[in-house]
Amino acid sequence: MSHPDSETISSETGAGAETCCSPAGHSLTEGDVASDVQTLAALGNDTRYEALRLIADTEDGACVCELEPALGVSQGAVSQALSRLFGAGLVERRKEGRWRYYSATPRARRLLAVLDETREDRDD
Repeated sequence: MSHPDSETISSETGAGAETCCSPAGHSLTEGDVASDVQTLAALGNDTRYEALRLIADTEDGACVCELEPALGVSQGAVSQALSRLFGAGLVERRKEGRWRYYSATPRARRLLAVLDETREDRDD
């Protein structure tokens, strides 16, 4: 006894086979996809994610010396995390004397807000 779809399956594998659907697509450019992946990758590490959360909770930005004890990692690790977040466009930095202060970009704030909203939906 043959499976009802066996003829369809075998005919789809041959040349000139009909497909049931059109190919999936989206409106993003390759650059948009690369940028989004870079952004998500920057958030895909505990230290970077927590650093962004801490920075976003400040009024006037945060300095590495403030983040280091809160994150419990070395100053070098904090600096690397901030560099990656900056490269992904999630933080801005400004220099005051010999200190650099980091603040969350509007995009970062929107991403964090969406994460908060989806967490709230999950808790219902």
